[in-house]
Amino acid sequence: MRTLWRVFIVISLAACGSVAQEIEIQTPAAPPVVGPLLRPFHVERRVVSAARLTNTSRLEALIRGGNLYLSVQDVIALVLENNVDIAIQRYGPFLAREVLRRAQGGGFLRDIGQPVNPGPTSVSLEGVNVNTVGLPEGGSGIGSGGGIVIQLGTPPPNLDPVLFAYANFQHSTTPSSNLFLYLVPSLINDTRTFQVGYAQSFLTGTNTQLTYGSTHSALNSPAWNVNPYTQGYLDLTVTQNLLQGFGIAVNNRNIRVAKNNMKVTDLQLKRQVITTVSAVLNLYWDLVSFNEDLRIKQEALNTAQQLFEGNQRQVGLGTLPAIEATRAAAEVSAAKENLLIAQTNVAQQETVLKNALSRNSIVSQTLDEVHILPLDHITVPEKEDLQPTPQLVDLALTQRPEIAQTKIDIESSIINLGGTRNALLPTLQAFFELTNNGLSGQASPSPQDGVLTPAPALVGGYGNLLGQIFSRDFPNYSAGFSLNITFRNRAAQADYVTDQLSLRQRQLQFQKAVGQVRVDVKNAVIGLQQARARYETAVATRALAQQTLEAEQNRFRFGESTIATVVQAERDLAADQSAEVQSMANYTHAKVAFDEAVGQTLDVNGISMDEAAAGRVARESTIPAPGAEPRP
Repeated sequence: MRTLWRVFIVISLAACGSVAQEIEIQTPAAPPVVGPLLRPFHVERRVVSAARLTNTSRLEALIRGGNLYLSVQDVIALVLENNVDIAIQRYGPFLAREVLRRAQGGGFLRDIGQPVNPGPTSVSLEGVNVNTVGLPEGGSGIGSGGGIVIQLGTPPPNLDPVLFAYANFQHSTTPSSNLFLYLVPSLINDTRTFQVGYAQSFLTGTNTQLTYGSTHSALNSPAWNVNPYTQGYLDLTVTQNLLQGFGIAVNNRNIRVAKNNMKVTDLQLKRQVITTVSAVLNLYWDLVSFNEDLRIKQEALNTAQQLFEGNQRQVGLGTLPAIEATRAAAEVSAAKENLLIAQTNVAQQETVLKNALSRNSIVSQTLDEVHILPLDHITVPEKEDLQPTPQLVDLALTQRPEIAQTKIDIESSIINLGGTRNALLPTLQAFFELTNNGLSGQASPSPQDGVLTPAPALVGGYGNLLGQIFSRDFPNYSAGFSLNITFRNRAAQADYVTDQLSLRQRQLQFQKAVGQVRVDVKNAVIGLQQARARYETAVATRALAQQTLEAEQNRFRFGESTIATVVQAERDLAADQSAEVQSMANYTHAKVAFDEAVGQTLDVNGISMDEAAAGRVARESTIPAPGAEPRP
């Protein structure tokens, strides 16, 4: 049977694992021997799936000939599937679900929150304005993004039922000092005691306990007119809190807070997805700009090399002084240095981006050797189609997960305040107890003089005992109350006032958060407008530099300009081209920050939170199949 049960568990686990989810909690079915009566007490052997430390197949599918071809949509899909920060935060809703399960059994809350990781940053942000968006985490009782975990005030009742059993087997020999009483020199008693009971507490503050017990005794004394005999009882005890611990609102507050914390962990995962996607998009667009800057630096080196070779020929012909060749050589050396810096930026940026898109980039030799080829280019639209700032602020207040999270934490604080307020009350309990007794046994086999004959109702077997109990032949009744008053009660009073002060703090923090969102939106709008103006200025400046270089080159051909002037014009053009690239990168940062400030990052990039929570993206890659030419 044990082997068959193990096989059954393996089959159940395999069936549960058929769903493609990164995180799974598998619960094998109870064995057939556990019937409906015992199923609530069956210990569930719940198994959590192992952490996935490898990448999805999407990453390998994007590698062609030693290059990793990436579009923006591919980057987003890889982030949702493989990013470690999102994978860590993905456990939050599952942890919150288990804390809710614990609270539903009467347990205290647990701190399971994980702070939002700010995400990776580019190796170089020279010339790029970085706008910080997002509200800081913190506050008393907030577990690093996991919601409210304070547990003070009236403790919740244990809501899981308890089944208890007791058995005792005893043989005792007691010397007798009164032969008239026991009629034997030593009293020998063999007893068997059994007890079984069921206890249950309820959210109303009610506690019930039903206990059945019986004791079988066999004595060597003829003084007992029923010997051996069995005594039994069925006892029902009900206790009700009337002040402290009374009411569903007080006793289920942990359950309500745990449900709120589940919402908080969902929002925390959403915040992590927004933060990480925004950071990785900045990485991607910075890599695009680094590649463009690398191209500019390579063209500058080629131009400097051509100038150096031309000067060398003219020096050899005697039409140019030797110092001009030296100046051209210095220009080549400076261009090589600039090219080396650009190459270093690209290589380091690829490393940072690959680490953000994978879970094992450090140990994966294949991924370590490939180069990233971005398939998208930075495009600055002709104009910004922005809504009025007040409408953007209203949109941000409804979309930003930080605002929703702060509201939920305030609601949980109000719920917990009811528990600390209830602890100020005295403890008043009303109780009543009903007990049915029974006695049954055999008439003494050796009656003595003066010993009365037992009543016929007491003579019989175990069935006679049960009949007496359930027909309530020998009932007991009791009822009463208990009152405990703690004078001064300073601990409870301090907790209640502390919770009120903390609630006021959170209300002010919410007001501050609303103000910060307004500031974020306005700054994001200004940053986007400034980035556009900077880009337009950089384009115009680069165009003028191009015209200046062409004019100086024409003048030099006719002997009206010098090589130094041409070299300076080439330097100015290269610098202006780099400034244009940086302005485009600055625009992408401003656009990403704007989307994050308004709370539209997910919508703009077509991100589904269901896919983010599952760690699987349904859409396929945007690059061609193997063997086809990748798009330009």
